[in-house]
Amino acid sequence: MLQGVMVFYGLALALITVTIWQNYSDVVKIASEEATAAAALYRDLSDYPEPIRTQLQTQLRNYVDQIIHHAWPMQQRGQIPTGGLEMMNRFQVRLMGFEPATEGQKIMAAETVAAYDRLIHAWRLRIDSVQARLPGVLWLTILLGALISIGSSFFFRIEDIWLHAIQVSLLSFFVGMIIFLIYAFDRPFRGELGVGADSYQVVYDHLMQP
Repeated sequence: MLQGVMVFYGLALALITVTIWQNYSDVVKIASEEATAAAALYRDLSDYPEPIRTQLQTQLRNYVDQIIHHAWPMQQRGQIPTGGLEMMNRFQVRLMGFEPATEGQKIMAAETVAAYDRLIHAWRLRIDSVQARLPGVLWLTILLGALISIGSSFFFRIEDIWLHAIQVSLLSFFVGMIIFLIYAFDRPFRGELGVGADSYQVVYDHLMQP
């Protein structure tokens, strides 16, 4: 009976843990892709004529700074940041207002718009992942499954009470460790293990620092 309970509960925990880790890895990838797109866009803007080049690069620099110092703390609190949307709307209006005069500028403008599209796509994915979490029914399954699994171990009579206590304690500790792991990675932006803004900080310090 105990083997049957632990097999089914172990499979459920394994599937949930793999899913949570995959979601966490996806958020790390999204943050890296957004930072990379911002760096590529900033470099593409270097070929624009003045004064629009400085204007656009300044707006993009302020956007990355806003992510690091304003958006990320809000995400760590489970709040959806909205300040970057208005900044990108103003950036898009100015970017699309540029009229290329030569064939070279047309190619440059097309590459810049493509980099901007990648940036917006990554931004949308990041915003969607801020409040990503396991539904309540799965948490109920996890907790009830832990109680059933640990409770089942008390139905076996073992003459040595201390040996029985050690076995139950080890089982409880192991199950608790897995549940803690799921909880820690369930909300990818929160806690000490949360995804940080390191990718954006590197781009800002090494490329955009005025």
